[in-house]
Amino acid sequence: MKTIVLGGGVIGVTTAYYLAQEGHEVAVLEARDSLGTDATGGNAGLIAPGHSFAWASPAAPRMLLASLRGEATAIRVKPRLDAKLVTWGLQFLRECTPARAEANTLIKLGLCRYSQGQLDELAAAESIDYNHVQKGLAYLYRTQQDLDAGVKKMDLLRRQGVPMDILDADQVAKLDPAFASAGKTFAGAIHVTSDASGNSELFTTELAERCRKLGVEFRLGVTAQRFVTAADRVTGVQTDAGLFTADNYVLALGIQSPFLAKTAGQRLPMYPAKGYSLTADIVDPDAAPTVGGVDEATLVAWSRFGDQLRMSSTAEFAGFNRDWKFSDFSNMLKTGREIFPRAVDWDRARMRSCMRPMTPDGPPIIGRGKQANLFYNTGHGHMGWTMACGSSRLLADVVAGRPAALDMAPFQVRSHRVAA
Repeated sequence: MKTIVLGGGVIGVTTAYYLAQEGHEVAVLEARDSLGTDATGGNAGLIAPGHSFAWASPAAPRMLLASLRGEATAIRVKPRLDAKLVTWGLQFLRECTPARAEANTLIKLGLCRYSQGQLDELAAAESIDYNHVQKGLAYLYRTQQDLDAGVKKMDLLRRQGVPMDILDADQVAKLDPAFASAGKTFAGAIHVTSDASGNSELFTTELAERCRKLGVEFRLGVTAQRFVTAADRVTGVQTDAGLFTADNYVLALGIQSPFLAKTAGQRLPMYPAKGYSLTADIVDPDAAPTVGGVDEATLVAWSRFGDQLRMSSTAEFAGFNRDWKFSDFSNMLKTGREIFPRAVDWDRARMRSCMRPMTPDGPPIIGRGKQANLFYNTGHGHMGWTMACGSSRLLADVVAGRPAALDMAPFQVRSHRVAA
């Protein structure tokens, strides 16, 4: 069985791995000249079932209105004449009820927890070193009032068995001495002990080497342009390097997925959320954190990748524009200097933006499409690293026609949410 996987991020490469393990002859087509360079290479590195809350929540409309008024918010919207954004935004707002937010959060949580288990198994089986740190993640709060609100919010996950400890300021400093330099900045934290961190780009490149040993072919610098279809099947994918044919096709192109899906007659409810991240070299290992986490006031997240510190923040809905300016990182730099002032060389931090493929409700799109041999594994948003192995394992189940470990209904290929 020959299968073409379209997309060379962590989703595409994990998909290729699981299919190759089952005997598929797999080719991965990637437009860039290297693997894992967009959302895979620009995330905070958190493996975070404990932060799997749906973005569409009762609090989101207020944040979006504040952004439109020009206030500094973690989720930003740039006003623009964009029919796709309007359509996506209306679907997003429909998901902002308490009931829908809870349902979507629990769907994401189930996938994230399953995926973390699959990641651990895969990394152990293939002996992949990806700067994995298994010390939990710290979600830090600056005031007691915010900590109390965070504990109340986290109760939804706690009731599902997510293990967590509530820490005061002294306990935060004991958890990781690097936090001591923040002084009294934080009133406390929620420490989700089962969460972790790791370098998803490193994982992707290492896994690609294991894939090659399984016979997977990687064709870099090849841009998919359209599907060729006949009746209920895809007969090929036209690229700038010619026509590629296979028995099965998997669409895992992140933010480019809707454009290619449209050529197969499928609309996907996805829109890019531009994220910003920086990577800085550690100059004082004792002052740099080993425990990853999130400052819940500024929504700046961080992870330690060996001798580097990665930080990420902000989701900006501004179309497909990847441009950035220094001021886009001011929130991150301010937070970093405040919490870890001596840890890294902040003046030499390397900055970049990336595009995260967001669905309005939150759950990604995993499964078979309108054509019998076209499958989708896309739309993971900011949780792609956490969800990658689980999503790809589930897709392999779907391709094989066997029951999956999770209920696949919430992930069905769709142009809009199907009412529960």
